[in-house]
Amino acid sequence: MNIISRKTFTGRVIVAVSLTALAFSVATQAQDAGSETPQGNLSIPENLTIFGKNDPNHRRATAIVNGDIITGTDVDQRLSLVVAANQGKVSPEERERLRLQILRNLIDESLQIQEAKSQDIEVKNEEVDQTYARVASQNFGQNVKAMDTYLAKIASSPASLKRQIRGELSWQRLLRRNVQPFVNISEDEVKEAIDRLKAAKGTEEYRLGEIFLTATPESQAAVFENAKKIVEQLKGGASFVALARTYSEASTKSVGGDLGWLRLAQLPTELATATQSLGAGQLVGPVQVPGGFSILVLIDKRQVLTADPRDAVLSLKQISIDFPATTTEADATKRAGDFATAIKSAKGCGAVDGVAAQVGAQVVANDQVKVRDLPAQLQEALLGLSIGESSPPFGTIKDGVRILMLCGRDDPKLDNGPSFDEMMTQMEDDRVNKRAQAYLRDLRRDAVIEYN
Repeated sequence: MNIISRKTFTGRVIVAVSLTALAFSVATQAQDAGSETPQGNLSIPENLTIFGKNDPNHRRATAIVNGDIITGTDVDQRLSLVVAANQGKVSPEERERLRLQILRNLIDESLQIQEAKSQDIEVKNEEVDQTYARVASQNFGQNVKAMDTYLAKIASSPASLKRQIRGELSWQRLLRRNVQPFVNISEDEVKEAIDRLKAAKGTEEYRLGEIFLTATPESQAAVFENAKKIVEQLKGGASFVALARTYSEASTKSVGGDLGWLRLAQLPTELATATQSLGAGQLVGPVQVPGGFSILVLIDKRQVLTADPRDAVLSLKQISIDFPATTTEADATKRAGDFATAIKSAKGCGAVDGVAAQVGAQVVANDQVKVRDLPAQLQEALLGLSIGESSPPFGTIKDGVRILMLCGRDDPKLDNGPSFDEMMTQMEDDRVNKRAQAYLRDLRRDAVIEYN
């Protein structure tokens, strides 16, 4: 159990985070072999029919889930969101694999909506529209019409996005009513978790993203090849979050594969060994683990219950100059050096505006910049500065050169870890998440699904 940080879909609305996040299903699949699941005869859909590939000129049901139709258009519109999230860099072969995964996601979504409805849980159209409008505002800074236009441009639709919003809200409310009230964490469990956390103070912990693919002995070779193709896409610049939401079969797929903060001791030996050598942003995998293969990315690293200098909040002034279109690299290098010398002569933030005006530079200020939000190349440079000192010049011939001057710094306070209530909430969320996985597996098992 990850007692440090667990991302779940209970108690909050995932759909309001980002447009890209909405391109993928909230449905979770089990990775934890320890979860209790019914065993016995499988429930195979009756009257199963497969008619081959759809005729593009004739739209018919791709699947019928307990009587509810999922059409090829539904799949195409979700596929368009995934392709857009990957800047269109999806091969024809990959599109076919994506279509199958998206169909599975839509089937899960249908099951969640149906189960909520059978339990008399209602999600009103007004609530869906409000969430849709909030997503439009967060992603575009504009009104709903702007997002409608964007979705039409990429061959998706508002209806497709709203259906996913309805599915996520329905599932969230169902879990909150039927699962969450029956999850109990004792005070002793919480105290033990806090004691373990304090005992680990100063040790390193890692924030990891994971794409997990299940494999049986029979499917192992094929799954490994599939995992290698996903790694190739990631190395080619594809979004890890997007591919995790599409392909991962772990419960964390709903949050883009984010495992939260973990110590190496909490990971399987194979993954712990692979993680030790990673730098921020680096990938490893596919790594064979019990039950399948994992692909990992190191999002960040820190020390347990230790203040991280990168959490310092800086007050900065950015001074920048532009280059004429005809500037050569040699000219740019010289001018950047002269620019840096001039700014250093300012002797602090109070005088930098005057010096900037003399050299034709622009100045903007921001007093709420967290170090960890800056590019890695700048973090160490800024952490070594004293008030009034400036960074080396950086930029490109096309975008111009910038210098950052440090005007103030608020160092982070010592992290005392989660409170008793926060730890209990984390542990409850983790347990709810595991029961949600079993709940969805039961729905899949009992569903009557016809494929075309």
